[in-house]
Amino acid sequence: MDVFEAISKRRSIRKYKDTPVDDEKLEMILEAARIAPSAANRQEWKFIVVKNKETREKLVEAANGQKFVAEAPVTIVACSTESERVMPCGQYAYTVDLSIAVSFMILEATEQGLGTCWLGAYDEEKVRNILDIPERIRVPAMFTVGVAAEDPHQRPRKHLSEIISSEKYMTL
Repeated sequence: MDVFEAISKRRSIRKYKDTPVDDEKLEMILEAARIAPSAANRQEWKFIVVKNKETREKLVEAANGQKFVAEAPVTIVACSTESERVMPCGQYAYTVDLSIAVSFMILEATEQGLGTCWLGAYDEEKVRNILDIPERIRVPAMFTVGVAAEDPHQRPRKHLSEIISSEKYMTL
């Protein structure tokens, strides 16, 4: 599978088989994060791999009741170990860095034949409490990983002409 194929095949999976994720596949997913780019190559991150069923069940409440968080055999929680640094463009480095790393991991999971779902609906403070994450550490992303028990259709996407401008910003 090439990168474009992985991008095209990736779907948000919310139903998982009760099958553990192979350790070698999980290691490749984590390796994708390790080699992902970050601002000034600082790699200001930690990734918590949650396999324990009881812990995943606690994360359901933190994830606004999304039950598939407990059904997926793995949840990966992305943590920023430095959350104050602002890049010259005005963006917080941690949000960009961890978005890149999580995207790389999700694409590698797709390559490995696994399903994922990037979670945006969760209570960061509850996640911190469940996983003993220090207060100074931000949790900008978390996602589930497992063998998909569904094959959702691709959701509609805008046409390129609706999202691309040439040389200057243009509205339609």
